[in-house]
Amino acid sequence: MKLVARDIDKSGQGSVTLIPEEAEDMWHAYNLVSIGDTVRSTTIRKVQTESATGSVASNKVRTTLTISVENIDFDTQACVLRVKGRNIQENQYVKMGAYHTLDLEMNRKFQLAKHYWDIVALERIEMACDPTQHADLAAVVMQEGLAHICLVTSAMTLVRAKIETSIPRKRKGMCGQHDKGITKFYDQIIQAIQRHVNFDVVKCVLIASPGFLKDQFIDYMFTQALKLDIKILLENKSKFLAVHSSSGHKHALKEVLSDPAVTCRLSDTKASGEVKALDDFYQMLQNDPNRAFYGIRHVEMANEQQAIETLLISDELFRSQVVATRQRYVQLVESVRENGGEVKVFSSLHVSGEQLGQLSGVAAILRFPISDDISEDEASSSDED
Repeated sequence: MKLVARDIDKSGQGSVTLIPEEAEDMWHAYNLVSIGDTVRSTTIRKVQTESATGSVASNKVRTTLTISVENIDFDTQACVLRVKGRNIQENQYVKMGAYHTLDLEMNRKFQLAKHYWDIVALERIEMACDPTQHADLAAVVMQEGLAHICLVTSAMTLVRAKIETSIPRKRKGMCGQHDKGITKFYDQIIQAIQRHVNFDVVKCVLIASPGFLKDQFIDYMFTQALKLDIKILLENKSKFLAVHSSSGHKHALKEVLSDPAVTCRLSDTKASGEVKALDDFYQMLQNDPNRAFYGIRHVEMANEQQAIETLLISDELFRSQVVATRQRYVQLVESVRENGGEVKVFSSLHVSGEQLGQLSGVAAILRFPISDDISEDEASSSDED
């Protein structure tokens, strides 16, 4: 998704102008547009004109309309978002208050305005527009004196850093200069990995090189991480994978990604975090049911006691047509984060999201057990309210 313009004031009111660039962006747009919002985009309208003689001719014209959204329909097969509402801005072809349906498609610019942009909507824009947010694979392609640090998304490869250093050759009885050069080169790569790789998002880091350079680098990196107590590297040690490449140039990444061993390891990395969280929830439900809650009332009650460690929530709940209902879920997300909990938003188009939908769309893994009796009393009292 390309963010063309953003104009949101401190009170949360304002608009953004976006251009969807791939199929996934249309899904993000569907989750952003709500009933009551204002959408502005180009469209084709059939217009009837009457001549002086009284004959009526109809022709299609391209015009730009601004509508107040009353109905939203998303076609997953054609990747088209249809937004229906009344025209709210003067137009030479369309009367004020007349109904029109805008088709939002890939590569077609549209402006979306809201009375209030909540944190979930703003995070959705950030995630859709920042490629590093959904680049769940990082790669370091290297050879002696040259390294490329890349982030790989489903649509593109981004080179975040290029490191070029001249390393002195090994000479008989004088290996010191060469070793110093290699050490300096390795240190620069480690710094670049720390700066450019977001381990909260990235599920796997490929270290690719010809020969044994990759293995030597990985050994050196984790020795340094232990020595200097670089926790981010030590905690994510399992994410590093050494693979062979023909050179340290960017184009060598293609052969690395087509390696069957690598593709097997990387399959479905994007959703693996959500799948694991759901598995953890089901295991907790089986082994310690007092630490696994689902249903909005039970989850809210657990949140009041600051007991939520991980909140699992479906993006379908944020598409509620009732503003108060959406706000309820947004406040729950904000509150869990304030209390130090982790929030995982599931896509209702993914299998894991469908499974969560069967559990009311919201579930939580708790830090400590809460008695079932308490939760039932709380639920009944909230029912009476």
